[in-house]
Amino acid sequence: MVRPLISATKAGLELETDKLEAHYLAGGNVSDVTNALISADKANMELSFQRATAIDLAGRNVLEAVKVSVNPKVIETPKVAAVANDGIQIIAMARVTVRANIDRLVGGAGEETILARVGEGIVSTIGSSQSHKMVLENPDNISKTVLSKGLDSGTAFEILSIDIADVDVGKNIGAQLQIDQAEADKQIAQAKAEERRAMAVAMEQEMKAKLVEAEAGVPQAIADAFRQGNLGVRDYYDLRNVQADTQMRESLAVDGVRHDVEERRYE
Repeated sequence: MVRPLISATKAGLELETDKLEAHYLAGGNVSDVTNALISADKANMELSFQRATAIDLAGRNVLEAVKVSVNPKVIETPKVAAVANDGIQIIAMARVTVRANIDRLVGGAGEETILARVGEGIVSTIGSSQSHKMVLENPDNISKTVLSKGLDSGTAFEILSIDIADVDVGKNIGAQLQIDQAEADKQIAQAKAEERRAMAVAMEQEMKAKLVEAEAGVPQAIADAFRQGNLGVRDYYDLRNVQADTQMRESLAVDGVRHDVEERRYE
């Protein structure tokens, strides 16, 4: 209590001891508040004791806030990846120069909000570009567009400038998406072809089963024809001769094919 009060008196500030004691008992940092008031007075900044103590009790470093308000600092965004309309990925990094806004320190958003908004603005600006070449040729368009959106609204900072520090060309996202789509279409076509093949095989098996079932009924039909007198013995033997002749022709055809294959192999 004594040293901050002496420092304030030597700097020409009149602080009430009762108020300093009340701030100390409330859990505040009397030394930081006093030094912040001295710094603000020397920089011709308007900062009342009540506002300084409120900022300190809100959990913010009031002395650091005064320093940033007098001497703006630069915060750097992480690398932000976005895709232009031609499908080419652009990776950008920006440096944001900010100054603390004393009036909005209590209840205002912090640096994380500034970085998130700037990153969102970079993505939106690059995404609305017709070509990645336009972004590479005029990277300052990104900073101008982002800066004009009033991204510091509701934050504890005032954005002074946004400078694009680095711009790199990334992957061809558009081509990769087309490749993935073509691969997906190929797999769908293969699945449909396999489905049609399976249906054809099932139909073939069904027809074979019907054929076997029909052939199984031939002896019974022949027997019924004998009993009803619709088929004579001579007709039966003629039928058997036709069947034997057909089997012999099929056997000769198979043997001929095998012989041709063997000759071709020998040649």
